Amino acid sequence: MLTKKQLDLLNFIHGRLQRDGVPPSFDEMKDALDLRSKSGIHRLITALEERGFIRRLAHRARAIEIVKLPDAMGGASAPQGFTPKVIDGDGPSQKQHANSLPPEMYARELPVMGKIAAGVPIEAISHVDHHVAVPGQMVSSAGHHYALEVKGDSMIEAGINDGDTVIIRETRTADNGDIVVALVEDQEATLKKFYHQGSSIALEAANPVYETRVYPADRVKVQGKLVGLIRSY
Repeated sequence: MLTKKQLDLLNFIHGRLQRDGVPPSFDEMKDALDLRSKSGIHRLITALEERGFIRRLAHRARAIEIVKLPDAMGGASAPQGFTPKVIDGDGPSQKQHANSLPPEMYARELPVMGKIAAGVPIEAISHVDHHVAVPGQMVSSAGHHYALEVKGDSMIEAGINDGDTVIIRETRTADNGDIVVALVEDQEATLKKFYHQGSSIALEAANPVYETRVYPADRVKVQGKLVGLIRSY
């Protein structure tokens, strides 16, 4: 359960990420919450990070990402934009909030298609292992989505760790820099950054330990694009 200030800050960061794709500065957070100094923001950020709602990324300025939003839907992953119950005392109840949500705000179940390598490619994935509930706003109404469990650490500098669950929108095309599920030679699947280089495709890791792998374009098929991530603690 969050305090009113913690929730206000989380909602402000989430809204700015949704609008601009980048988190607000500490000065902007201070002004938005009407605090006198940035030290109060530092304390709120630390509290949200300790509770697993946000993560600060190393070696990047203003690098804050939302890991999850408060769980207020019977144990399912809370949808993005959901206003949960907070320590306030005078606000509407959790049930009233939940009943006012539009359908797309509720959690959806996606098939988990097994494990995907964030390292060297592993055997191609083609079976449903189990299902996972994800926030409704994480997936679009158009297109098929599925989930994969990450194995390996080659995408760690992109914030994707061993054991994470990634949400993939099925597509056969990608732009340079997109993180994709790539099928190599119809046998091995891997999660990497995609780059088209003339008649070749480069699959780039987000970890300097791993070298970029380059293949003829006809040996790589894009199977989907990363649209979200779920992490358990």
